[in-house]
Amino acid sequence: MSGSDRPDLLPSISRRGFLGVIGGGAVLTRHQGSLRTGGAPHRGSLQATPHYARLSDVANLIETGAVSAVEVTQQILDRIAALDGDLHAYVTVTAEQALSMAVEADDEVKAGRYRGPLHGIPIGVKDLCYTRNVRTMGGTTVLSDFVPGFDATVVSKLRDAGAVTLGKLTLCEGAMGPYHPELAVPTNPWDDTRWSGVSSSGSGVATAAGLCFASIGTDTGGSIRYPSAANGCVGLKPTYGRVSRYGVLALAESLDHVGPMARSVEDAAIMFDAMAGYDPNDPTSLSDPVQPVRPELERGILGLRIGFDREYSDAGVEPQVVNALEAVLHQLSDLGAEVVDVTMPDVSPIAAAWWDLATAEAAAFHASTFPSRAAEYGPGFRDVLEYGVGVSGVAYANAAKVKAEFSGRLNRMLESVDLMLCPSMSNAAQPKLADPFGPETDESWASLVLNDIHTKPFNFSGSPTLSVPCGFSADGLPLSVQFVGPALSESVLCRIGHAYEQATRWHTMHP
Repeated sequence: MSGSDRPDLLPSISRRGFLGVIGGGAVLTRHQGSLRTGGAPHRGSLQATPHYARLSDVANLIETGAVSAVEVTQQILDRIAALDGDLHAYVTVTAEQALSMAVEADDEVKAGRYRGPLHGIPIGVKDLCYTRNVRTMGGTTVLSDFVPGFDATVVSKLRDAGAVTLGKLTLCEGAMGPYHPELAVPTNPWDDTRWSGVSSSGSGVATAAGLCFASIGTDTGGSIRYPSAANGCVGLKPTYGRVSRYGVLALAESLDHVGPMARSVEDAAIMFDAMAGYDPNDPTSLSDPVQPVRPELERGILGLRIGFDREYSDAGVEPQVVNALEAVLHQLSDLGAEVVDVTMPDVSPIAAAWWDLATAEAAAFHASTFPSRAAEYGPGFRDVLEYGVGVSGVAYANAAKVKAEFSGRLNRMLESVDLMLCPSMSNAAQPKLADPFGPETDESWASLVLNDIHTKPFNFSGSPTLSVPCGFSADGLPLSVQFVGPALSESVLCRIGHAYEQATRWHTMHP
């Protein structure tokens, strides 16, 4: 790639460029009654598409007073109003609150009290996270009247950093898989006939479509990584316990992770730096000191050892994904990293064990409303909870044994390298299900993810992962690479993801 093609050498967005498209920048061409899709992806101009600007670039404009947080927030709210009737990324938009927060941010910046790169930046919050005085439904209707009296720790941390919260993002019911039939399903902005990912689908759609500059996602078995892959954005699943789960509705408490979704690794690092840290309200929260990730990004990757298990990464994976991963390995080798052969521990027992653990823990979390209010649940999640109630103590113990033994083997393998590389998802986004509300079957899930062995193992181990766009399918759909590291290696993962981004242009392409 020549210097003129380097994404980091694109001209910075200006005030005129940002404000000149307010009202007009929210237009998406329609074709035959649906969102226009297909064709070769293209690299957008920051001046023409401020909603796709890097969070860090907009932060510089706000800090210097070139644009105001109110102007930025209003532009994104206008875009939500114009597009979200089709995309369904938001279940609740808090426009008045967002503008009030933006006014406060501007006043603080003018007074010299700049809080950092999130100050005045509009973000989205997955509707699994408590938000004070704003309802938190968790993708259900059984919680349609639940209005928390406090913010989840992750929300309060981002707000303390100055972020402007735009509203609550749509998710599968209970964060599991099927959606509630009374709630809308998010639409993949690249192709409205394709899957938008699992639980954090609203976060992925909003981030990819420029309806926020970054968002909060959660991941119990792939729910940051699948929406990141399907929608073409960056997703960071931190080490288990690195980001507090306090005030976040649980799916399976021993597997749940909270992390950022963004359009660049640097933006994800900015979010992570604000989100991470010990929380006495979460007994699983890690007390290890948090070293900021963003300052580490420019260290480069010379000498880093990347583990790669070809059979694990290639078997049952679309050839176009395999080819994209090969290109990633070549690029990283050219940047000075060393690719090392490793052997992934046996993952064959994980799917069944994950299902027993996740459904049993989900049933435990919903015990106050299920089965007493079973009729209020959708058929898909109701089926999940019914299964979970029936998981025996012996089955749960056996699943926990699989989890512990696999985690030990994986952690020993990761000790031999700095990180490993594999797909985020085994395929490009597949056609969406005809019935996204009904009980999940092996056949329906296999039609969405051809080989579901690249996400759940790292919820078992609690390992940090980073998903980054790495190409496009023949149909113009995003492909994604996953970097996996040992515990607390978020800075190394973001270093390699950032280095890859600087050498390529995939992350600069938008739907």
